[in-house]
Amino acid sequence: MRGSGLRSGRGVRVLLSEGASTSAREAITALGLAGYHVEVCDPDPRCLGRFSSFVRRFHRCPGLRIDPQAFLAFILDRVSSGQVDVLLPIHEQGYLFAKVQDRLAPLVAVALPSFESYRQAHSKVGFHRLLTELDIPQPETRLIADLRDLAGLDRFPVVLKAPVGTASRGTWLISSAAELDAARRELETAGPFDEPYLLQEVVRGPIEHAQAVFDRGRLIAAHAFRQVARGAGGGPAIKDSVDRPQVRSHLARIGERLAWHGALSVDYLIDERGDVPRYIDCNPRLVEPMSARFADLDLADLLVRVSLGEAIE
Repeated sequence: MRGSGLRSGRGVRVLLSEGASTSAREAITALGLAGYHVEVCDPDPRCLGRFSSFVRRFHRCPGLRIDPQAFLAFILDRVSSGQVDVLLPIHEQGYLFAKVQDRLAPLVAVALPSFESYRQAHSKVGFHRLLTELDIPQPETRLIADLRDLAGLDRFPVVLKAPVGTASRGTWLISSAAELDAARRELETAGPFDEPYLLQEVVRGPIEHAQAVFDRGRLIAAHAFRQVARGAGGGPAIKDSVDRPQVRSHLARIGERLAWHGALSVDYLIDERGDVPRYIDCNPRLVEPMSARFADLDLADLLVRVSLGEAIE
């Protein structure tokens, strides 16, 4: 779909659930350029998004990690005021919002899947099991229930992943027995595993990312790009849009299986042996949507329109 950013969002009031991430900063720009009234809440009064000229109002809120109940009460108070049309869960606040959709739905428009679907996409173990069920390519994977499962590992390099992690946190690239011992010592301090960790083979090839917007299981639009240069935290600093019909097909199957509603992003490696995308991560949200807008596909605008219940071809 092309040219969606030409539609004016003037008069539609959008509240972003945080303003510190680069994803929030890019969504603010995309929505501002489309004419939306953008407001942001964040516990940090000096967060990145606050200083955008597109932000009409900033609301300092309790921190989700510090006091989730106070954060939720703050959000419910804001959206019950009648001054917010769309709540945009631009980061992992969506996990909480998916759990309390019955409380949000009467107050504000928001596009989220069921809590069960959100939890499966959010968890690396859940995403691994979904890919296995759908027979979608991924690196060779073992589930590690405790540190004893790492004993005797002598095949390197491998990647060890915590069940939940963001921006490369909770991920260890292990290339030797010494690095394995170091990772085990770090994990021992955290105590027993609540959920299994993933141990995956290293796939050689360029990393790419794709973002999509769904309307109750139906794929509306998707954009993919290749990481040209790596930035701070492991994310892409320079991106190049690519056309990946196979990735779109995989995204459509994933979204249909989860009855996904809203935004979903995936990371994958292109196997140098044959252009096969092997999926390594999933984020139940938009991740830095400005590259799609530069490619004439405004995913942030589409997400707002899906939230409002607009029928989109």
